Amino acid sequence: MELSWLDPQQPDQRDLAGAVAVLAAATAADTPSFPLPTVSGFAARLRYGFAGEPRLAAVARTGAGGDRVLGVLRLTLPRWDNTHLADVTVTVDPAYRRRGLGRALFDAGVAQVREQGRRLVCATCLDQPGPAAFLTAMGLTHAYTEALRRQDLSALDPDRFAAAEAEAEAGPGADEYELLRLPGPVPDDLLAAVVAVTGAINDAPTGELEIEDEVFTPERLRAYERAAAGCGRRLYRVVARHRPSGELAGQTVVAVDAEHPWRAGQDDTSVAAAHRGHRLGLRLKLAMLRLLAEAEPQVRELDTGNAADNAHMIRVNELLGYELYANELEWQRHL
Repeated sequence: MELSWLDPQQPDQRDLAGAVAVLAAATAADTPSFPLPTVSGFAARLRYGFAGEPRLAAVARTGAGGDRVLGVLRLTLPRWDNTHLADVTVTVDPAYRRRGLGRALFDAGVAQVREQGRRLVCATCLDQPGPAAFLTAMGLTHAYTEALRRQDLSALDPDRFAAAEAEAEAGPGADEYELLRLPGPVPDDLLAAVVAVTGAINDAPTGELEIEDEVFTPERLRAYERAAAGCGRRLYRVVARHRPSGELAGQTVVAVDAEHPWRAGQDDTSVAAAHRGHRLGLRLKLAMLRLLAEAEPQVRELDTGNAADNAHMIRVNELLGYELYANELEWQRHL
């Protein structure tokens, strides 16, 4: 196997094209409900990551395919927190599977994780027999399940929407909170407050994953915003502010993909512990739907993911009409 690592700033165009071709073929074969990757989107993710975190990628060629790229290896290396782990993703051209290339790529990823001084390998796959068997064979153990849901915004039921709004507004102490729209970068005067409320996500279930709480700082939030802009993701944020104290009680964040403008993804919905029990999660999501309808009316699909045992948030999503379309499994292995 010939492995070529891509320069994240100036990747070789043939390697880049080959990688995206493999990813597109795998998407069509394995996850047809997912959008096909684009060259610009892949290159941007390679350069910016999700929040300015390192991302490594390599392409594999073998004698069986000549100069054609047959597999892609990707590694994500957290730097803001959880610096003990790395996430490894392997994708093989469907036409060249079951020939040992996936195993060779994964072993190369593990070697790179060791070289980076990390001690925990993580990997993610959909709940399908093939990928699960592969990761088991690679020595990983299933540690967490995320339920993936999608809302069809082109088919919102007005009656369901009205009923959800009535339930949200009937929450105890509802008049103590106001909702603010914050599209784009967070204003400087709210930066510290948004950073503080973002930490509420650490209360979400994480199963058996051996991970630390995420650490949020103003620098990380700005890095996340720059990465979103670099990847063509338009950010929309709605926050709930507690009127008596002035503190932020919760938020929801959605990103619209410029390469696939009919799609949006939920990056965060969380409520600070001191302000739970007021149906703020539901109110925030309803307010986001109204914001998207005004600012991005072409969006038809809104995706979200929650721990499969997060009954509260799942109930909120189902109340709004989200439908389960897949379960995602997260795995881990100690080195």
